[in-house]
Amino acid sequence: MGSAKKSSAARTARIEEMRRAEQARERRNRILTVAASVVVVAGLVVGGVVLIQSQSDDGGGSAADDAKSAGKFATDADGVRAWKGTLGREHVTKSVDYPVTPPVGGDHNPVWMNCDGDVYEDEINPANAVHSLEHGAVWVTYNGDAPKADVEALAAKVKKTPYTLMSPVDGQKDPIVLTAWGHQRTVTGAADPAVDAFLAKFVQGQQTPEPGAACTNGLSK
Repeated sequence: MGSAKKSSAARTARIEEMRRAEQARERRNRILTVAASVVVVAGLVVGGVVLIQSQSDDGGGSAADDAKSAGKFATDADGVRAWKGTLGREHVTKSVDYPVTPPVGGDHNPVWMNCDGDVYEDEINPANAVHSLEHGAVWVTYNGDAPKADVEALAAKVKKTPYTLMSPVDGQKDPIVLTAWGHQRTVTGAADPAVDAFLAKFVQGQQTPEPGAACTNGLSK
Protein backbone atom coordinates (compact mmCIF):
# COMPACT_ATOMS: atom_id res chain seq x y z
CA MET A 1 0.00 0.00 0.00
CA GLY A 2 2.84 2.32 0.98
CA SER A 3 4.58 1.60 -2.33
CA ALA A 4 1.44 2.49 -4.27
CA LYS A 5 1.10 5.80 -2.40
CA LYS A 6 4.77 6.64 -3.10
CA SER A 7 4.29 5.80 -6.80
CA SER A 8 1.18 7.99 -6.97
CA ALA A 9 2.94 10.87 -5.20
CA ALA A 10 5.94 10.58 -7.52
CA ARG A 11 3.70 10.59 -10.59
CA THR A 12 1.81 13.64 -9.28
CA ALA A 13 5.05 15.49 -8.62
CA ARG A 14 6.36 14.61 -12.09
CA ILE A 15 3.16 15.82 -13.74
CA GLU A 16 3.23 19.10 -11.80
CA GLU A 17 6.83 19.62 -12.87
CA MET A 18 5.82 18.98 -16.49
CA ARG A 19 2.95 21.45 -16.15
CA ARG A 20 5.24 24.17 -14.81
CA ALA A 21 7.66 23.57 -17.66
CA GLU A 22 4.80 23.68 -20.16
CA GLN A 23 3.53 27.00 -18.74
CA ALA A 24 7.00 28.51 -18.97
CA ARG A 25 7.35 27.27 -22.53
CA GLU A 26 3.96 28.72 -23.46
CA ARG A 27 5.01 32.12 -22.11
CA ARG A 28 8.15 32.00 -24.22
CA ASN A 29 6.13 30.91 -27.23
CA ARG A 30 3.77 33.88 -26.86
CA ILE A 31 6.75 36.25 -26.86
CA LEU A 32 8.21 34.55 -29.91
CA THR A 33 4.83 34.67 -31.65
CA VAL A 34 4.57 38.43 -31.21
CA ALA A 35 8.11 38.90 -32.44
CA ALA A 36 7.54 36.69 -35.45
CA SER A 37 4.20 38.20 -36.46
CA VAL A 38 5.94 40.88 -38.50
CA VAL A 39 7.42 38.18 -40.70
CA VAL A 40 4.23 36.20 -41.13
CA VAL A 41 2.54 38.44 -43.69
CA ALA A 42 5.48 38.26 -46.05
CA GLY A 43 5.79 34.54 -45.41
CA LEU A 44 2.18 33.92 -46.40
CA VAL A 45 2.92 34.79 -50.01
CA VAL A 46 5.86 32.41 -50.21
CA GLY A 47 4.03 29.79 -48.16
CA GLY A 48 1.11 29.82 -50.55
CA VAL A 49 3.36 29.05 -53.47
CA VAL A 50 5.06 26.25 -51.53
CA LEU A 51 1.70 24.78 -50.48
CA ILE A 52 0.43 24.70 -54.03
CA GLN A 53 3.60 23.01 -55.16
CA SER A 54 3.42 20.53 -52.28
CA GLN A 55 -0.17 19.59 -53.07
CA SER A 56 0.81 19.07 -56.68
CA ASP A 57 3.66 16.80 -55.65
CA ASP A 58 1.84 14.65 -53.07
CA GLY A 59 -1.52 14.26 -54.73
CA GLY A 60 -3.44 16.58 -52.43
CA GLY A 61 -5.74 14.97 -49.90
CA SER A 62 -5.12 11.30 -50.68
CA ALA A 63 -4.27 8.98 -47.80
CA ALA A 64 -0.65 8.49 -46.86
CA ASP A 65 0.77 5.23 -48.15
CA ASP A 66 1.69 4.15 -44.63
CA ALA A 67 2.63 5.47 -41.20
CA LYS A 68 6.24 4.31 -41.49
CA SER A 69 5.24 1.92 -38.71
CA ALA A 70 6.30 -1.49 -40.01
CA GLY A 71 6.60 -3.99 -37.20
CA LYS A 72 4.57 -6.12 -34.81
CA PHE A 73 3.63 -6.41 -31.15
CA ALA A 74 5.52 -8.41 -28.54
CA THR A 75 3.73 -8.96 -25.23
CA ASP A 76 5.73 -8.17 -22.10
CA ALA A 77 5.42 -10.09 -18.82
CA ASP A 78 3.08 -7.42 -17.40
CA GLY A 79 0.63 -7.87 -20.27
CA VAL A 80 1.65 -4.70 -22.10
CA ARG A 81 2.15 -5.10 -25.85
CA ALA A 82 5.27 -3.30 -27.04
CA TRP A 83 5.62 -2.35 -30.70
CA LYS A 84 8.73 -3.86 -32.21
CA GLY A 85 9.53 -1.92 -35.35
CA THR A 86 9.81 1.56 -36.80
CA LEU A 87 7.43 4.33 -35.78
CA GLY A 88 7.61 7.34 -38.09
CA ARG A 89 7.37 10.81 -36.59
CA GLU A 90 6.78 13.00 -39.63
CA HIS A 91 4.07 15.67 -39.63
CA VAL A 92 1.57 15.01 -42.43
CA THR A 93 -1.70 16.66 -43.39
CA LYS A 94 -3.02 13.64 -45.27
CA SER A 95 -4.85 10.80 -43.55
CA VAL A 96 -2.62 7.97 -42.34
CA ASP A 97 -3.29 4.25 -42.72
CA TYR A 98 -2.10 2.89 -39.36
CA PRO A 99 -1.38 -0.85 -39.05
CA VAL A 100 -3.22 -1.23 -35.70
CA THR A 101 -6.36 0.27 -34.13
CA PRO A 102 -5.93 2.34 -32.04
CA PRO A 103 -2.50 3.31 -33.41
CA VAL A 104 0.50 3.33 -31.09
CA GLY A 105 2.55 5.85 -33.06
CA GLY A 106 3.70 6.78 -36.52
CA ASP A 107 3.44 9.81 -38.78
CA HIS A 108 0.76 12.15 -37.53
CA ASN A 109 -1.07 15.44 -37.94
CA PRO A 110 0.88 18.60 -37.03
CA VAL A 111 -1.79 19.48 -34.42
CA TRP A 112 -2.21 17.35 -31.32
CA MET A 113 -5.49 16.59 -29.55
CA ASN A 114 -5.74 18.33 -26.21
CA CYS A 115 -4.77 15.73 -23.62
CA ASP A 116 -4.91 17.52 -20.28
CA GLY A 117 -7.46 15.06 -18.92
CA ASP A 118 -9.72 15.62 -21.93
CA VAL A 119 -12.67 13.26 -22.49
CA TYR A 120 -14.21 13.21 -25.98
CA GLU A 121 -17.69 11.79 -26.46
CA ASP A 122 -17.23 11.26 -30.20
CA GLU A 123 -14.46 9.59 -32.19
CA ILE A 124 -11.42 11.74 -32.88
CA ASN A 125 -8.91 11.79 -35.71
CA PRO A 126 -6.28 9.16 -34.83
CA ALA A 127 -3.58 11.23 -36.54
CA ASN A 128 -4.17 14.01 -33.99
CA ALA A 129 -4.29 11.55 -31.10
CA VAL A 130 -0.97 10.00 -32.16
CA HIS A 131 0.60 13.45 -31.86
CA SER A 132 -0.66 13.50 -28.25
CA LEU A 133 1.02 10.14 -27.67
CA GLU A 134 4.26 11.66 -28.95
CA HIS A 135 3.93 14.27 -26.19
CA GLY A 136 3.74 11.54 -23.54
CA ALA A 137 -0.03 11.17 -23.19
CA VAL A 138 -1.97 7.96 -22.53
CA TRP A 139 -5.04 7.47 -24.74
CA VAL A 140 -7.95 5.55 -23.18
CA THR A 141 -10.32 4.13 -25.80
CA TYR A 142 -13.44 1.99 -25.77
CA ASN A 143 -15.93 0.45 -28.18
CA GLY A 144 -19.66 -0.22 -28.01
CA ASP A 145 -19.14 -3.38 -25.91
CA ALA A 146 -17.62 -1.49 -22.97
CA PRO A 147 -20.01 -1.33 -19.98
CA LYS A 148 -21.39 2.16 -19.37
CA ALA A 149 -20.32 2.09 -15.71
CA ASP A 150 -16.71 1.39 -16.71
CA VAL A 151 -16.74 4.14 -19.33
CA GLU A 152 -18.01 6.64 -16.76
CA ALA A 153 -15.47 5.56 -14.12
CA LEU A 154 -12.59 5.75 -16.60
CA ALA A 155 -13.75 9.19 -17.75
CA ALA A 156 -13.68 10.41 -14.15
CA LYS A 157 -10.14 9.07 -13.74
CA VAL A 158 -8.94 10.64 -16.98
CA LYS A 159 -10.38 14.05 -16.05
CA LYS A 160 -8.17 14.01 -12.95
CA THR A 161 -5.02 12.92 -14.78
CA PRO A 162 -2.98 15.39 -16.88
CA TYR A 163 -1.42 13.98 -20.06
CA THR A 164 -4.35 11.66 -20.73
CA LEU A 165 -7.27 11.70 -23.15
CA MET A 166 -10.22 9.42 -23.78
CA SER A 167 -12.50 8.72 -26.74
CA PRO A 168 -14.56 5.96 -28.36
CA VAL A 169 -12.98 3.94 -31.17
CA ASP A 170 -15.60 1.71 -32.74
CA GLY A 171 -13.06 -0.13 -34.88
CA GLN A 172 -11.01 -1.53 -32.02
CA LYS A 173 -11.28 -5.24 -31.20
CA ASP A 174 -11.39 -5.10 -27.39
CA PRO A 175 -13.89 -3.16 -25.26
CA ILE A 176 -11.29 -1.06 -23.40
CA VAL A 177 -7.73 -0.31 -24.53
CA LEU A 178 -4.94 1.85 -23.07
CA THR A 179 -2.36 3.24 -25.49
CA ALA A 180 0.93 5.09 -25.11
CA TRP A 181 3.61 5.74 -27.72
CA GLY A 182 4.76 2.29 -28.81
CA HIS A 183 2.81 0.48 -26.07
CA GLN A 184 -0.72 -0.83 -25.60
CA ARG A 185 -2.80 -3.14 -23.46
CA THR A 186 -6.39 -4.19 -22.87
CA VAL A 187 -8.01 -4.05 -19.44
CA THR A 188 -11.06 -5.80 -18.02
CA GLY A 189 -12.65 -2.63 -16.68
CA ALA A 190 -12.14 0.57 -14.72
CA ALA A 191 -11.33 -1.37 -11.53
CA ASP A 192 -8.60 -3.43 -13.20
CA PRO A 193 -5.31 -2.68 -11.33
CA ALA A 194 -3.61 -2.61 -14.74
CA VAL A 195 -5.23 0.78 -15.41
CA ASP A 196 -3.34 2.57 -12.64
CA ALA A 197 -0.17 0.60 -13.40
CA PHE A 198 -0.27 1.64 -17.06
CA LEU A 199 -0.88 5.29 -16.19
CA ALA A 200 1.91 5.28 -13.62
CA LYS A 201 4.39 3.84 -16.10
CA PHE A 202 3.48 5.60 -19.34
CA VAL A 203 2.10 9.07 -18.49
CA GLN A 204 5.18 11.12 -19.44
CA GLY A 205 7.07 7.80 -19.26
CA GLN A 206 10.43 6.82 -20.69
CA GLN A 207 8.80 5.93 -24.02
CA THR A 208 7.85 9.60 -24.62
CA PRO A 209 9.58 10.99 -27.75
CA GLU A 210 8.92 14.62 -26.68
CA PRO A 211 8.72 14.73 -22.86
CA GLY A 212 7.15 17.86 -21.46
CA ALA A 213 5.61 18.95 -24.78
CA ALA A 214 2.23 20.65 -24.54
CA CYS A 215 -1.05 18.82 -24.03
CA THR A 216 -3.07 22.06 -24.22
CA ASN A 217 -3.61 24.67 -26.96
CA GLY A 218 -4.11 21.87 -29.48
CA LEU A 219 -7.27 20.58 -31.10
CA SER A 220 -10.43 20.24 -29.05
CA LYS A 221 -13.41 18.60 -30.71
